[in-house]
Amino acid sequence: MNTATTHWRLETDADDIARLTFDLQGSATNTLGAAAMRELAGQLAAVAAARPRALIIRSGKDSGFIAGADVSEFGGLNDPEAARQLVRSGQQVLDRLAGLPLPTVAAIHGFALGGGLELALACAYRVAADERSLSLGLPEVLLAIHPGFGGTVRLPRLLGAGRALDLMLTGRTLRGREALRAGLLDRLVPRTELDAAARALALAAPPLRRAPFTQRLLGWPLLRHLVAAQARRQVARRVRRDHYPAPWAIIDLWARHGARGVAALEAEARSIAALLCSESSRNLVRVFFLQNRLKSLGAGGRRFAHVHVVGAGVMGGDIAAWCAARGLTVTLQDRELRFVEPALARARELFARRHDPAAAGRLQADVAGHGIARADLVIEAIYEDADAKRALYARIEPQLRPEALLATNTSSIRLEDLARDLADPTRLVGLHFFNPVAKMQLVEVIRAPATRDDVVNAALAFARQLDRLPLPCRSAPGFVVNRILMPYLNEAMLAVDEGIPPAVIDRIATDFGMPMGPIELADTVGLDIAVHVGRILAAAWPRPVAEGTARLVEAGRLGRKSGRGYYEWRDGRPLRSAAGIQAPADLCDRLILQYLNEAVACLRDGVVADADLIDAAMVFGTGFAPFRGGPLHYARTRGAGTIVARLEQLAATHGPRFRPDPGWRGLATPGG
Repeated sequence: MNTATTHWRLETDADDIARLTFDLQGSATNTLGAAAMRELAGQLAAVAAARPRALIIRSGKDSGFIAGADVSEFGGLNDPEAARQLVRSGQQVLDRLAGLPLPTVAAIHGFALGGGLELALACAYRVAADERSLSLGLPEVLLAIHPGFGGTVRLPRLLGAGRALDLMLTGRTLRGREALRAGLLDRLVPRTELDAAARALALAAPPLRRAPFTQRLLGWPLLRHLVAAQARRQVARRVRRDHYPAPWAIIDLWARHGARGVAALEAEARSIAALLCSESSRNLVRVFFLQNRLKSLGAGGRRFAHVHVVGAGVMGGDIAAWCAARGLTVTLQDRELRFVEPALARARELFARRHDPAAAGRLQADVAGHGIARADLVIEAIYEDADAKRALYARIEPQLRPEALLATNTSSIRLEDLARDLADPTRLVGLHFFNPVAKMQLVEVIRAPATRDDVVNAALAFARQLDRLPLPCRSAPGFVVNRILMPYLNEAMLAVDEGIPPAVIDRIATDFGMPMGPIELADTVGLDIAVHVGRILAAAWPRPVAEGTARLVEAGRLGRKSGRGYYEWRDGRPLRSAAGIQAPADLCDRLILQYLNEAVACLRDGVVADADLIDAAMVFGTGFAPFRGGPLHYARTRGAGTIVARLEQLAATHGPRFRPDPGWRGLATPGG
């Protein structure tokens, strides 16, 4: 039995073991699109007819097993009934796999995500290669949907309700040993032994894994509803149903069906079909493609081996630690060893969390700066003072290798102001990381008028080498993220000056969909930093400044790091008190339209190439309500004319800072 279609290859060896290899043509990654699923159905029919001793399903890609469904096909789904039929056809293919009267094994390497893991769940057994790249999960909730090829049914049966609901509701992935302990895998072996282990497992055909008995009890109707109620309480602490309906739909499916019977699969199909046609899903799919666009920047570019970081404060030290965690040799410099030691201690904590003790050997203190002459890239991460940075460059530049890059982590100073005394300003580039470095995905890659193209391209490649999302932008005060964010933060602080409680302001912002309110965000960043950046930007774009913030800084109330700012902080959390206080009716628009107005101005000034990059910057740099698709996408959805009229009303009430930017005239509305 040897057959081949465009994407699947079926072969049978001398021992009558069938191997079905998935190699999606025209793609570096396997995804389950409509064409691939149709071919899989045909190949499974051939297996059912031939009845080999066992079937092993594997990937022909080096990158991994299967990344999930083909997300690009989601955009054409407008009718829930058509979507339901498409999903049901996919379920039926995997039902055919699950119903084969012979041992079936998924041989996994790299990743098995979404529909890829659902296919593996339809197999009797799963064996995976024990390597750092191994990642298994059902992350559909991150696209405002849930598993649709039987995952909401098969995962609880295998792992039990507790573990299965946690994975589906959070979208988090499991690595090798954790997946093995959870029962998601039957075997975990070295990559070189994957095929042999899959074959041995198929021939041995041990009893199938099932959820532990105590977990199976949770599927009884009474206990099931108790589990669902607890899950709803946990989800409610993170997201709202009207913003992110998918986790609530997952819980509803469990409460109604308990992962049992054909009715559970049919309900899964109806539920995901409705979600696929929702605005929330469309916008999160849009964000997914924005992320992929940033990931594509710098692909295949220069690779770096040695990075030297000057400045061992929170930002510099954490940049150095992340570089070491990503496999680079790093030297970290500051005035004295006592300034470097706290950064090394934080780095050791990071390496321990990542289970990577070897990373500590790649990060070295270098007070004398010997690493400058050996480095491929030198990153300056000292405090925000142009004179201090220029003085540092005067000492660094003569030591640089001819091909080395000089980068600055400045958050707001124009690069041309920093480069004016350099002998070779063409190799200065901005690499603006965001705090905390280990969690924030975005890195602004900033070019000055003199920066060479190859330097920019190398900086983009460096960000990708660190598994970060590079955003190419032009040198301008505040660049993109801080420029757009500061008017929003400033408006919130002005509202506090007017007597509106900080907790009320933050509640309005989170109700809109922001992950954190602006006052809490300012406290978290540090009020001293907010004031400093605000003054730099106010020099370029004059606007009223909140006087109360400066007074708090003068009093030593710097926010979370000092224990008090706008809020009092205890155990890393702000103490809030604004129960029952109503916000002014225009407060949400005051905050959000300041944000949108500056985003339009940033686009008009050409700081980035297009509106999509603005949206990507603010979603991945500040967490702007992802389910809204980005600030400019939201503006188009709401209507540019409607927003301009509202800004004019706000300007009449609150002053000229709300005057609509001229760029609104060029922002297309949907279909425009």
